[in-house]
Amino acid sequence: MKGIMLQGTASHVGKSIITTAICRMLARQGFPISPFKAQNMSSHHVTLDTGQELAISQYEQAQAAKRKAEPWMNPVLLKPLKNMQTEVFFDGELQGIITGAKFKAMYYQEALQKIKQGLIQAEGSSDFIIIEGAGSPVEMNLKERDLSNMAIAELADVPVLLVADIERGGVFASIVGTLALLTEKERARVKGIIINKFTGHSSLFVEGVEWLENNTGIPVVGVLPFIQHQLNEEDSLDGGNRPFQPNLTSKEADFEKLANHFEANIDREKLLEIMRGTD
Repeated sequence: MKGIMLQGTASHVGKSIITTAICRMLARQGFPISPFKAQNMSSHHVTLDTGQELAISQYEQAQAAKRKAEPWMNPVLLKPLKNMQTEVFFDGELQGIITGAKFKAMYYQEALQKIKQGLIQAEGSSDFIIIEGAGSPVEMNLKERDLSNMAIAELADVPVLLVADIERGGVFASIVGTLALLTEKERARVKGIIINKFTGHSSLFVEGVEWLENNTGIPVVGVLPFIQHQLNEEDSLDGGNRPFQPNLTSKEADFEKLANHFEANIDREKLLEIMRGTD
């Protein structure tokens, strides 16, 4: 299928917001878009009119794509509870509560089938699918039964953009280290790098871009300056378990702001070439 997957060098590098920006940028150019996240561990969710649950990020990505949010956009939702317990949802429907790391033993095969079905629906209802990964694609203790990153990129047969957060430092090591831990086949899927949360004008990072491209052989398709927005966070970075009430008021101004910001700092033609498989 045609599209792209956003993977990150770590959690909270900005994958959700960039996915949202791409959805709006392409939607306003007339492309039917399907946002998708195969498996999401999030305590921040929305209850749809049908009573089904959807992670807040995929709900807002659907809004950005100018379409109705549907449960298949996030076929597997894991909602953390207290005492190491987790609620498991498939297509927005509660399946049960697990304790500790029992998900893969109890639900892996069924979850994989739900993800495959979701990808079929995504492909059938859009020109492009924009997939958001989770965490990092090189959590080596979790890769054997990956339901979030490279396994999903392979299922969908889409290229990958690797997103790195420069705000916290260590951006070169995080990119090169991530690529080094990927298999040769996985690394071949990475067609571009995005530097996110840059402070200052991107022209200040020209030497950094040159170093990354020379040392990885992968183009840097964008350096995105830090931007304020009012979208809901997928989860709290500090891991707090505070009550969450989603703000479902119109985010149109934020969607437009993010799309403008993204388009002004990205190589749009290169991105479309990658998504179409013509790069």
